[in-house]
Amino acid sequence: MPTETMRAMLLTGFGGYEKLEYRPDMPIAAPGEAEVLVKVAACGINNTDLWTREGAYGTNEQSGWQGGAFHFPRIQGADIVGRIVKVGGKVPQERLGARVMVNPTVYAGEGEGLFAAAYIGSERDGGFAEYACVPDSNAHEIDSPLSDAELATFMTAYLTAEHMLNRAEVTADETVLITGASGGVGSALVQLARARGARVVAVIGKEKAGHLAALGVAGVIFRGEADYAGAVQRQLSSSTVDVVADIVGGEQVARLIDLLRVGGRYVTAGAIAGPLVTVDWRKLYLKHLTVLGSTMGTQSESKQIVAYVASGKLKPLLAGVYPLEQLAQAQRDFKQKTHFGKLVIVP
Repeated sequence: MPTETMRAMLLTGFGGYEKLEYRPDMPIAAPGEAEVLVKVAACGINNTDLWTREGAYGTNEQSGWQGGAFHFPRIQGADIVGRIVKVGGKVPQERLGARVMVNPTVYAGEGEGLFAAAYIGSERDGGFAEYACVPDSNAHEIDSPLSDAELATFMTAYLTAEHMLNRAEVTADETVLITGASGGVGSALVQLARARGARVVAVIGKEKAGHLAALGVAGVIFRGEADYAGAVQRQLSSSTVDVVADIVGGEQVARLIDLLRVGGRYVTAGAIAGPLVTVDWRKLYLKHLTVLGSTMGTQSESKQIVAYVASGKLKPLLAGVYPLEQLAQAQRDFKQKTHFGKLVIVP
């Protein structure tokens, strides 16, 4: 059984790294009727952690990841891996001791409603602490030889990527262009698209391209190249792709749309390079293109990710591990974008 207090990192307000406050004496929450208490073994870092702290979603009370209510102090951290040490009244006692990966999406209403979903580490406390309460239905048991830190590289990134590929209805033998391929979601898209039998063209910085060789990409475009179509033509003998899976946004969007074949699909789940873009609207309707927005994923998709991990179909891309006390440094390193894969906190 856990003690009454725990170590945790609190986000105390919008701003810089000084808003992260380490506390050794935070009370441990009791799980609700349909919740479990997880002893956190590892928790991955995501863009949402930084953007929330920086006020990128807004700096008022309605500034959660989807415009929901946000209150301080908050324990962030979505990619929780650990063991269940306490259960709520409606949860079977057999769940005690289970090793779990947590889906951080708290769905709205019955079923898997994503339109008004909450997010663990944003609308409720997360895993940058020794313990975290989560919905029982979101704590998926995992049997895997991978370390806790390796397991913490998967859920948010791969759930986001799987939902993007499902939204775009990617199938075997299609060609998918993936931006930001060195990051968590980008590298997840590469692996999951390959698992479907699709060909992958990855947009990546030249200094990180070597990491992609083991993931089986068919082509590489170096970030900053002027002629994307020429690069695709040289490597794939075609100047177009079936699907663009974009997590970067910014000024390159127009060039990515140019690469789509007639009837192609463009799916986006991020805007790291900037949220405002200029697009020739005529190309969308004249080429019969489909443009899709995508955020997080469904419960069934999260279970699919766990099944992939348990079967060994996905390779953990662990770039670095930090103790809880060094969360600020970990976020600094995360923001530099010099790593390939995911950074993880181990409390």
